[in-house]
Parts: sequence; structure tokens; C-alpha cells
Amino acid sequence: MVGMSFGMGDKNILVGPEPLTFDQVVAVARDEAQVTLTDEALTAMAASRAHIDEMAGRSTPVYGVSTGFGALATRHIAPELRAKLQLNIVRSHAAGSGPEVEREVVRALMLLRLGTLATGRTGVQPTTARALAALLNAGITPIVHEHGSLGCSGDLAPLAHVALALIGEGKVRDAKGELRDTAEALAEARLAPVTLAEKEGLALLNGTDGMLGMLVLAIRDLRELFKAADLAAAMTVEALLGTDRVFAADLQELRPHPGQAASAANLRALLAESSIMESHRGPDCTRVQDAYSLRCAPQVNGAARDTLAHAELVAGRELASAVDNPVVLPDGRVESNGNFHGAPVAYVLDFLAIPVADVASMSERRTDRMLDKARSFGLPPFLADDPGVDSGHMIAQYTQAAIVSELKRLAAPASADSIPSSAMQEDHVSMGWNAARKLRDAVNGLAQVVAIEILTAARALDLRAPLRPGPATGAVVARLRERVPGPGPDRYLAPEIAAATELVRDGSLVAAAEAVTGPLS
Repeated sequence: MVGMSFGMGDKNILVGPEPLTFDQVVAVARDEAQVTLTDEALTAMAASRAHIDEMAGRSTPVYGVSTGFGALATRHIAPELRAKLQLNIVRSHAAGSGPEVEREVVRALMLLRLGTLATGRTGVQPTTARALAALLNAGITPIVHEHGSLGCSGDLAPLAHVALALIGEGKVRDAKGELRDTAEALAEARLAPVTLAEKEGLALLNGTDGMLGMLVLAIRDLRELFKAADLAAAMTVEALLGTDRVFAADLQELRPHPGQAASAANLRALLAESSIMESHRGPDCTRVQDAYSLRCAPQVNGAARDTLAHAELVAGRELASAVDNPVVLPDGRVESNGNFHGAPVAYVLDFLAIPVADVASMSERRTDRMLDKARSFGLPPFLADDPGVDSGHMIAQYTQAAIVSELKRLAAPASADSIPSSAMQEDHVSMGWNAARKLRDAVNGLAQVVAIEILTAARALDLRAPLRPGPATGAVVARLRERVPGPGPDRYLAPEIAAATELVRDGSLVAAAEAVTGPLS
């Protein structure tokens, strides 16, 4: 899975009533940053807990405090059964199935649930929030499963598996990644299991934290992958003796989409001072108009950026939310609500999968063009050393095509589906968790497709010798050549694709270009 590391392992993230930032979520999820609850958070939680304690003493039923859950909310729960009620909701809802969810996703959802607790709108005890923070800081990761969330009432099953670890039950992975019984791992870390009071089991489960965490991580990855897509496009335009005139600023300004302007500016910077581009600018050049996959790269990669900007806006709003049901309001009221519904997050998770598929599709079409002697303007068939004896990059394009076909399937929306649950009490759900899971697969696929285009374009640029690529694209080829040899007879290609993919994922190739161009947009 795509994952950029930013070296924040020694950073301390303060968690209070104010919204968490994208960088804070990534730092905790991927870089093992520590978390500390602020005094303001502890004060806010203590105040809301006092309201819950007061409500618990009333004869009037309060959802989540003195009633059952979901379709069982009509059952009044006697005081002597309420501790069991909270334990039971955690145990019964920890009903996930399938493969383990990635560590970074679990850490993100743990932090985001902690952020909601810190708002003082859920009514949990400060000690419970401290226990969740301690679990993160100890590097203990509850086992969360692929299947179980309908994205409404939030990510119930995934969050229940986290809550299960807080009460000392179930399975976790310790800081070394070893699978352990939770009780044993907590004891070794000198952490005590939590004793849940009224409403706390519910408060730990009722959020959009899983789907939001995956959205934040995908946004971070796509910011970098869209730069890599521009880099791939620039290298292919250069390798195919295309024209860069279509990327001129005055032409782009005729259609003032901000993402398009940013992508075109990147292409201009990446192609600057290229001797290959200069070699065919004279009056003899008949290449006045390239194929769409070259000419329209800023329009497609730019629209993808604009979609990403919308997703960032939605994610920012969700980071500023306190998602629970019921919530404790500042005046002490405890009110039911529908804020746990995952639709806002689910829609943008699905939306992002569309440009991911399309950017990859355009990348694959450019790769195919470089391999076809009828369209590659003098390059050997399939960039092979001895065509016929050698197949060159023929099957690398097959791999791209297979991935792109899968990405198109993943672009079908999950949020358009709804299956009623809880005896029709929860009769419309978001499927946002499913949308997030398929987007993670799509982001991973995009990284591989772009890497294969860069790998192929680098080979094509080498074959244009003695003409040399521009300083920026040349720096990328040089960085790639540290891991992957240049043109030659056929060799085992899968490790070269893997190496190129790693260099795309970790940002090395974009960094090589930016060392020449300055920061790309």
C-alpha cells in the first residue's frame, strides 16, 4: 500500500477540543508520533461526564445511558445492569471478519476517536480517553478486520475491536508487530484494562473514524502521486518527440481550473531546457498536435487535483466534527442525532476513485504509445534490444492494462448501495468503509501504473541518445538508474517494476525532479 514516511516518530501530538490536522493524523498513523491529551480536553471531558452521571440517576430513559441500542432502544436498563450493557455492546459489536486491516489505518482511527472524545461531547471519563492515548503510545494495535462496517452508525465493528482491546480482551499486535493476547500485551506495557461506565461503550464505537482515517491517508498519498503522474506524462511527451506548446500558460488560462493550471505548470518546468524538445522545434516539424493522452494531460491530471481539493475540504470538515450518538451539549442536554451517518465521507471516497482510475488509464495509453513502432516516432518495437528475440517492455504494458481494468471496477461507487440493518431501525447506511477500502486498493494500483510509465519512458529517453533529456527528467532517469539498469537484452522485469514503484511511493523520483525545478504543485 502507498505510504509516505515523514520521520515524525519523536513528535508529540497534542489532542484537545480543537480539530486534528492532516499532518497530525499521518504522523500518528505512519510515524509512531506520541499523543498527549491537553488540559482543556481533560476539563471538557470531566464536565460532560458530570452531565452523564447526573442523567444516569434519573428515572427518565436516556439512549445509551439507560436503554438498549439500535432497535433495542425501547428496553429500559436497570442501574445494576448498566456496566454489563457497556461491556456487552463492545463484545457483541466486535464481530469483524476477514483479513487484518493495516496498522496505519487502525492507528488513524484510534487517534480520530480520541480526538472526538477530547471534544467533551461524548460523555466518557477522562481515564478512558487516557487509556486510548496510552494504547497508541505503547504501539499496541488492536486487530481490526476487513469486513464489519456499514459506515453507519459509523464504523461500529472496527471501533468495537479497538474498544475490546481497551477492556483487555481480544487480540492485538505489540510494538514489534507480534500477535498477542490483549491482556498479556497490556500487562507487559503496564497498562490496566478500562472499566466502562454508562454510555462509554457506545461512545467508543459510534464514529466515522475508520473511513475518515483512510480518506486522510489517501489524500496525503494522492498529493504526491498526482505529481508523479505529471512527471510520467512529461517524460513520455519528451520520449515521443511531442510538443510542449500546448502547456503554455496563456492557453491554460483560457480554461481557468486551478488543478489544470498547476499540472501544466509542472509539465513546463519538467520539460524546460530539454535538448530532445529543442531538436524538433524547427520549421520542418509537423508535430503540431499530439494524441489526447499527451496533449490533455493537464486537463485530466488537473481535474484529479480539483477532485482531491474537494475531498480535502470534506475531510477537514469531518476532522472538525464531534461524531457520536447521543452527544452531550454544552448546556448539559444529551441528544440523539444522525451525525454518525458516513455519507459525506463515503461520497468523496467514491469520487476520488474515479480520477485515480482515469489518471491511470491515461498513463497506460501513453505507455502503449511508446511501445508501438507505428506511433513511437523511431523508437524500436516495444523498446526491445533485438525485437523478435527480445520482447522489451511488451508485458509491462499488459500489467498496466490489468491494473487499469481493476481500477475501473473499483471506481464503481460503494455509497450508492444500502442494506438495512438492526431490524430496519438502521434502514439506510453509507457503505463508507467499503468505499475507503477500495480507494486504498486504487491508490496502490495508481502507484504501480505510474511507475511502469516512468520505467518505460526512462528507457525510451535513453534510446533517444545522443539527444539528452532536460535537467529535471534527466535527474529522474539518473535516480532510477541507481536501482534499475538501462536498455539492453531482456531480463527479469518484475523486480525492476517493483523498484520503480517503490521510488514512486517513497517520493524519490519526484524529489529528484524537484531538486532541479523547485517544488512542484
